[in-house]
Amino acid sequence: MPRHSLSGWRAATAVAVGIASLALLAASYDRPATDAVFTAATPGASSFDSAEIAASLPGTWLREQADDGGQGMRSRRLLHLEPSGTFREEVQIVSASGEVTRQEHAGTWLYDGTNLKRKYTLMNGQPPSRLNLPFATFEIHFESRDIFVGADHIHRNTVRYERVPAQTQL
Repeated sequence: MPRHSLSGWRAATAVAVGIASLALLAASYDRPATDAVFTAATPGASSFDSAEIAASLPGTWLREQADDGGQGMRSRRLLHLEPSGTFREEVQIVSASGEVTRQEHAGTWLYDGTNLKRKYTLMNGQPPSRLNLPFATFEIHFESRDIFVGADHIHRNTVRYERVPAQTQL
């Protein structure tokens, strides 16, 4: 049985073509410009440096969302970011029929200078599957000291969190 292998120059050429193809693919990726995402979401937004943002994140944050102009499903999320790098997220979902579902999640968080990243270690009180560890990553920008906007470039959505008192309930 003949053995097929690439000679040295053919292997180098194949690798070069592969790298060039990947570079071309990466250059053509249609990701919205960072400035465009935040300019559209936050006209006249204040500018904070990375250290100020990191210091501003610990606390309790509320995110509210409604589908169909408030006639469909509604959700409220309280995100408690601890200075130690842990978080707790309380979720209340109200269906269009009025059925209420509550969940509580927990994990660790970090801010890398651009993105707020959360790794979930508990989903509704249970450890998630090791095959499907949930992460949430949002490129964030502060509108003010008490409001930040996060852009999720994977799912192409924007979220808005507002700081609330620690004792806030859903």
